[in-house]
Amino acid sequence: MSSRIPLLQVSELRVAYGGIQAVKGVSFEVHPGELVCLIGSNGAGKTTSMKAVTGIQPLAGGEVLYQGRSIQGQGAWDLVRSGLAMVPEGRGVFTRMSILENLQMGAYIRHDSAGVADDLERMFALFPRLKERRDQLAGTLSGGEQQMLAMGRALMSRPQLLLLDEPSMGLSPLMVDKIFEVITDVSRQGVTVLLVEQNASRALQIADRAYVMESGLITLQGPAQQLLHDPQVQAAYLGH
Repeated sequence: MSSRIPLLQVSELRVAYGGIQAVKGVSFEVHPGELVCLIGSNGAGKTTSMKAVTGIQPLAGGEVLYQGRSIQGQGAWDLVRSGLAMVPEGRGVFTRMSILENLQMGAYIRHDSAGVADDLERMFALFPRLKERRDQLAGTLSGGEQQMLAMGRALMSRPQLLLLDEPSMGLSPLMVDKIFEVITDVSRQGVTVLLVEQNASRALQIADRAYVMESGLITLQGPAQQLLHDPQVQAAYLGH
């Protein structure tokens, strides 16, 4: 059950590239325990919003609060320490390191070696394919395997809030099934999730709430099941 105080609160977020307003005053929030998705077509401003939330992209205006405090200007290190982890679009695995080393890098801020060892086993149970290849270089994995690894690495930091940017992009239908299964499992285990996803149908099927983005603006929001059956959403994103 979500509490009344948002874990993440984004207010009037604006991002500009040169003279072009990519994000035009977007507001959304994520409460503890929720799985919230941000859907929209390519170029709607979803990834830019995610980058602005984590400080990768500078803000032109607005405010980002995490646990009730502004996180503007904080480094990635501080965000991870405070319980916020992101799996970026394109995965960003360390290609010249092994699967095991990538997962260990996810736990670099932790000092509980027994807990880290337990979590490694948990990741290998969640992603058996990674266990079979634990000593293989990450750069030799398929796109789907790299996505699993990127998610496992983020989960090794034991985040309170997990940000996922286009996790199903470019994956085979079988691998998409697996990724969405894992996202659902992670959410059920109590991790709060903000999911940015072009596959609107799959995202709405597993989310609690959703926001629809078009041309840098939030145009619709509400319970995910409600939006899944909204004629406007069906026509624009679900091919109905």
